[in-house]
Amino acid sequence: MSAVTVAAPRTLPRQEEVLTEDALGFLAELHRRFTPRRDELLLLRARRRKEIAGTHRLDFLPATAHVREGDWQVAEAPPALQDRRVEITGPTDRKMTVNALNSGARIWLADFEDASSPTWENVIGGQLNLNDAFHRRIDFTDERGKDYALRPDAELATVVTRPRGWHLDERHLSVSGRAVPGALVDFGLYFFHNAKRLIELGKGPYFYLPKLESHLEARLWNDVFVFAQQALGIPQGTIRATVLIETITAAFEMEEILYELRDHASGLNAGRWDYLFSIVKNFRDAGETFVLPDRNAVTMTAPFMRAYTELLVRTCHRRGAHAIGGMAAFIPSRDADTNALAFQRVRADKDREAGDGFDGSWVAHPGLVPVARESFDAVLGDRPHQKDRLREDVAVTADDLLAVGSLEARPTCEGLRNAVQVGTRYLQSWLAGRGAVAVFGLMEDVATAEISRSQIWQWINAEVVLADTGDRATRDNVRQVAADQLLAIRDELGEDAFVAGGWQRAFDLLMRLSLEEEYVDFLTLPAYDMLD
Repeated sequence: MSAVTVAAPRTLPRQEEVLTEDALGFLAELHRRFTPRRDELLLLRARRRKEIAGTHRLDFLPATAHVREGDWQVAEAPPALQDRRVEITGPTDRKMTVNALNSGARIWLADFEDASSPTWENVIGGQLNLNDAFHRRIDFTDERGKDYALRPDAELATVVTRPRGWHLDERHLSVSGRAVPGALVDFGLYFFHNAKRLIELGKGPYFYLPKLESHLEARLWNDVFVFAQQALGIPQGTIRATVLIETITAAFEMEEILYELRDHASGLNAGRWDYLFSIVKNFRDAGETFVLPDRNAVTMTAPFMRAYTELLVRTCHRRGAHAIGGMAAFIPSRDADTNALAFQRVRADKDREAGDGFDGSWVAHPGLVPVARESFDAVLGDRPHQKDRLREDVAVTADDLLAVGSLEARPTCEGLRNAVQVGTRYLQSWLAGRGAVAVFGLMEDVATAEISRSQIWQWINAEVVLADTGDRATRDNVRQVAADQLLAIRDELGEDAFVAGGWQRAFDLLMRLSLEEEYVDFLTLPAYDMLD
C-alpha cells in the first residue's frame, strides 16, 4: 500500500507526535478509499452549476421525494450533545483552545476550516492542542505573563471539530504524488489520535461538516465514518456530525443530507455569510434578480433568509435532529455605549432564533455567551432542547428560497468601499496565518472575504447602478474606489507597517479575484498557493 509522503519541514515542534507511522497509514487508507469519489463529486458540483447557469433555477429533487415523504429519524443525540443552547466558534490555537473550553458555552466548534488559515503550523499545531486539552496538559503562560489553565472537566465545553471542506487539498501530505484532501487529513488525524480518549471522557468524536452541496457529499462522509470506526474498533454510530447548511444547493436537500447521515447525524446549522456567498456563486450570471445589496443590508429577517432558517428548523425537528442558529460575530469593546447597542442587537437576534424553534446558536467571543444563553434559557428553561416544536406551520417553496429579488435594498458605493476594506483586511491576516480576524468590531472568517469579493464581481458583471452615487459598477470605477481604500489603509498604518504586513499582495489578490472575467469558485484555492 502506498505510504504518505510528508513534504514539510521536520522542524515543527512535536510534529512526530501527530504524524506517527500508524496515523499516516490510516490517512493513506482514507485517501485510497475515498479521494476518487471526492473527485467525482467535485465534477458533479461543476455540472450542477452549469445547469443552474442555463436555467437560473433550483428545485427539490424529484428522485428523492420518497426520502422527504418517508417516516424516519436520526439517531438520538448522545448525552454530551443533548444541550447545545450556546456554541462558541474559533480556531485551534493554544490560547483559543483554553478560552473556548472555559467559555461557559456548551459546545466549542474547534475550527480547521474558515476560521483557520491552513498553514502547516496551524494544521499540526491545532491537532496537538486538542490532544493536549483532552489529556489536560495545555496550561501555559503567555509572553505577558498571563496564565491559561483549564477548568474542571465538568465545566468544559464539548468539542465539535470542523475539518476543511471537500474542495481543499493538503499540499504537505500526498500519496503517489497526489495531495490528500484537507478534509480527510483534519478528520483522520483528529479521529485517530482522540476518538478513544474522548470516549473515556464520556464524550466522543463529534464533527461539523462544512460546504456540503448535495446529499451525495453527505453519503461520502457517512462512508468515511463507517470505515473509520471499523478500522479503529469503535462502535458504529459513535461519530456524530452536524452539517452546515451554508450552500443554496444544500438548502434544497436538507432532509436527504440528514437521511444519508442518519446513524451519525446530530443536527443542521444555518451559516449566513457562506449561504449568501453560495447564492452569488451559483446565480452570478442570472441578472439583477439575484443581485444582493450590501452584505450588511441582508439580515436574517429577509424573506428568503427566513424561509431558509424556518425550513431548517422544521426539517431538523421532524427528523429528531438539533437545529443550530447563526453567528453573533460582535466583539465586546471597552466602550459601554457601543457594547450596550451591540448586545441589544445580539439579544434580539438570539431571541428570534429561540422563538423560531432553534435549539442553540453560535457566538464568536466568550463575552457573548451569557447574552445568547439568556435568550435560550428564557425559552428552554431546564429542557435541553425544543425538538418537540415541529413547526408544522412552516411551508417553504423553491420560490421562497430563491426570492432574492424581493429585497428593497440596493448596492451602494459605501457597500463597495466596505467590501474592499473588509476583504483586504481579512486576506492580509489570512495570508499571515491568522484565520479568525477582528475587523471593525466583528470577528470575521473566510466567508467574509468570499462574500466581499463575490459581491464586487457580481455588481460589475450585472452592471449595477450604485444607489447612493448613481455610478455604474464598472471595472474602472471599482479600481478607482478600491485604490482610494488601499490608500486609506496605507495612511492609517504608515508606510513601513504597510509594506512589512504584506498589505499590497492581499489587496492585489482581492482585486484579481473580483475583477477577472472568469469567476473563481473558492478564493482559498489561489490564496493557499501564497501561504508560506
